[in-house]
Amino acid sequence: MKKAVFGAGCFWGVEKILGHVPGVTSTSVGFSGGKVANPTYRQVCEEDTGHAEVVEVVYDGTPAAYKELLTAFWEYHDPTTPDRQGPDVGSQYRSVIFYEDEEQAALARRSKEILESARIFKDPIVTEIVPAGPYTRAEEYHQKYLQKNPFGYCSHHLQSKKIRQLLKEKL
Repeated sequence: MKKAVFGAGCFWGVEKILGHVPGVTSTSVGFSGGKVANPTYRQVCEEDTGHAEVVEVVYDGTPAAYKELLTAFWEYHDPTTPDRQGPDVGSQYRSVIFYEDEEQAALARRSKEILESARIFKDPIVTEIVPAGPYTRAEEYHQKYLQKNPFGYCSHHLQSKKIRQLLKEKL
C-alpha cells in the first residue's frame, strides 16, 4: 500500500472523485503544504497557515493505480486557476500534487508535461508538484462529507474527455 496526496479545490469533491478510482482502499481529507503544525479548518480558511485542502489516498501501490489517480485529478478540476476552483477562492484551494517518492514525482511531472504539450487547457497549468510534507487530518465532520450529505456542495466537473485518452496513450 502507498499514499498519495492531491489538492484540487474543496476537498469534499476531490475525495468523492478519487475515492472511486480502482486500486484505492481509503481516503481522508485534510491539510498539507503549510507552516503551522496541526491546523484546524478555521485556521486554514483564514489563509494564515499556507495549507492546501487535500485528500490523502491509500492505494494498492501499483503504477497503474497512481496513473488512474493522476488521470482523475486532471479530469475533474481546472489546473489553470491559481488559488481558485470554481467559486472557491483562496490559497487553500490551489492545485497541487504532493509526491511521496521519485516514482510518483516522475509520473506527476510527465502527466503535466503531456497535458501542457497537447494544449488541452487554454491557459497555462499552474499545478504545483512538490514533495509531501506533514499531513493533518481534517475534523471528522469533513470526512466523507458528500457521502453523508449527498446534496452537498461540489464544484468539480469533467474538464475534457480528451484528458483520459491522452494520458492513457502517453503516460
